[in-house]
Amino acid sequence: MEPNASNLHSHCVEITMEVHKVVPPPHRSTFQKFKTRLKETFFPDDPLRQFKGQPPKRKWILGAQYVFPILQWGPNYSLKLFKSDIVSGLTIASLAIPQGISYAKLANLPPIVGLYSSFVPPLVYAALGSSRDLAVGPVSIASLILGSMLRQEVSPSKDPILFLQLAFSSTFFAGVVQASLGILRLGFIIDFLSKATLIGFMAGAAIIVSLQQLKALLGITHFTKQMGLVPVLGSVFHNTAEWSWQTIVMGFCFLSLLLLARHVSMKKPNLFWVSAGAPLASVIISTLLVFAFKAQHHGISIIGKLQEGLNPPSWNMLHFHGSYLGLVMKTGLVTGIISLTEGIAVGRTFAALKGYKVDGNKEMMAIGLMNIVGSSTSCYVTTGAFSRSAVNHNAGAKTAASNIIMAVTVMVTLLFLMPLFQYTPNVVLGAIIVTAVVGLIDLPAAYQIWKIDKFDFIVLLCAFLGVIFISVQQGLAIAVGISIFKVLLQVTRPRTGMLGNIPGTDIYRNIHHYKDGMKVPGFLILSIDASINFANTTYLNERILRWVEEYEAQDAEEEGKKHSSLQFVILDLSAVSTIDTSGVSIFSDLKKALEKKGLEMALVNPVGEVMEKLQRWDEGRDILRPDSVYLTVGEAVASLSSAVKCQPSNRA
Repeated sequence: MEPNASNLHSHCVEITMEVHKVVPPPHRSTFQKFKTRLKETFFPDDPLRQFKGQPPKRKWILGAQYVFPILQWGPNYSLKLFKSDIVSGLTIASLAIPQGISYAKLANLPPIVGLYSSFVPPLVYAALGSSRDLAVGPVSIASLILGSMLRQEVSPSKDPILFLQLAFSSTFFAGVVQASLGILRLGFIIDFLSKATLIGFMAGAAIIVSLQQLKALLGITHFTKQMGLVPVLGSVFHNTAEWSWQTIVMGFCFLSLLLLARHVSMKKPNLFWVSAGAPLASVIISTLLVFAFKAQHHGISIIGKLQEGLNPPSWNMLHFHGSYLGLVMKTGLVTGIISLTEGIAVGRTFAALKGYKVDGNKEMMAIGLMNIVGSSTSCYVTTGAFSRSAVNHNAGAKTAASNIIMAVTVMVTLLFLMPLFQYTPNVVLGAIIVTAVVGLIDLPAAYQIWKIDKFDFIVLLCAFLGVIFISVQQGLAIAVGISIFKVLLQVTRPRTGMLGNIPGTDIYRNIHHYKDGMKVPGFLILSIDASINFANTTYLNERILRWVEEYEAQDAEEEGKKHSSLQFVILDLSAVSTIDTSGVSIFSDLKKALEKKGLEMALVNPVGEVMEKLQRWDEGRDILRPDSVYLTVGEAVASLSSAVKCQPSNRA
């Protein structure tokens, strides 16, 4: 009898627990709910809060500063800030000039277009952008995608004018997409490009970009137009007769020099200027060597004469009709989303390092308008480049004025220094591109994803393999598709778990996580760890009933009885933040199914929207009876135990 007395004593201790009433949320009209949901979806940052309580004149000033951030920091600009910005501006210009020429060739565009794209867009961004560290210009990934997508239908060598027109038109549509996302507050769309997707995509694209440079590094004249790994390597080894030893030697030397400079700057960040200045130094040295030894007559291909002068207008070259409209819209959409994602990610990264915030929607509008203006001034897709922004950050940039200084430096180059690049060898441009994209292969991040989430690693792998074996855009599409499938899987198959009591407390946790968690005799306590909606109601209904069957079978087996002692099924809804009409009906179905088994159902902590919709659904108060809804699992167990303390189980 002693054990029974002890159990009764402990049981009586549980009964003394105070039971709190579960109250519904305050009444709100449908309009109020819709307004709140709309605000949280499109205006989570509440951009209008700074205007509250301000006089009309101040509101106009704040509005102008919101649209043009340069008006915010410009009036307080000082000589001290200028000294820092001019150093960083000149430093990134030394990197931007050779990269601009190189990336334009990567996009199958004239080299001069790369310099045009490093002049106008930075000026636009300096006025509209909110990042202090973002250095604007052409980037390797957008250049690769633009060139490869357009080249599928138009040859840049056979029809260069049409190709150039399509590139400017694609840039315009990219800018429209980017600006529209910012104006309509739809920035959450780019969140579908997960970290795993981007890491795999960037690594695959880096390899493809590097392989494409084998044409310049080996001196091959006839090279495949395809982007896949197999065609590129096939083209390399089928054209061994075209390999130029002079080009290979020069390429190997400068590639080694650039990689060494990059390694030095990575090991010692204070020597950032080594990797920043190495590309321009390589261009100068190689150009002097070619000019001195007339190497263009000995197997070394050169850029050739470049046009002098500032950006010519190109709005008359934009294509808004005709058979290529679909191509430029598709190219603009893909390059716009990719470059926007890279630009915002880079901006937020350096903003976090310096402790300030970057407004994502303002950045979208700034980058979008930058590309719209750029498409009318002979520029192709630009965004914030990681390598250039890192140099800008390390060089001590204080404001976006560093972009203005870089643009002015490029302007001087366009006006007076273009003849100096005539003898620049293509092999050095190829080496610069390879060095720049090597940093896109992030093996530590890939290994970390492997350790944390194997499914995410599969997404990463699919993006990587899709890019190098199929195509850049299809590889990205496959990875995004798998990521969306993962989200759908999580929605349609939410997690449920059995809760047990932590001894000595009234806390209940998942017994598979907390091994010391104890089952409460007569109770099956389950947690639902996701929102309930039409996509998962059937699964949840079946899964909960399967939990009941498994519990009854295990309980009967442990006690050696024909029947289980189970009497109550408690559902912890603390993690269920939202529910729809299909989700509400699951509780009626479950209650009926459990009553047929002689079991009672109780709900714990239905929050806000869930409680409100349950009340409206359960007009007869069949589900939300006072003895069926509790604030905590401990209170539910104590109250239900109290109700049957004097009644022996009729299922024993």
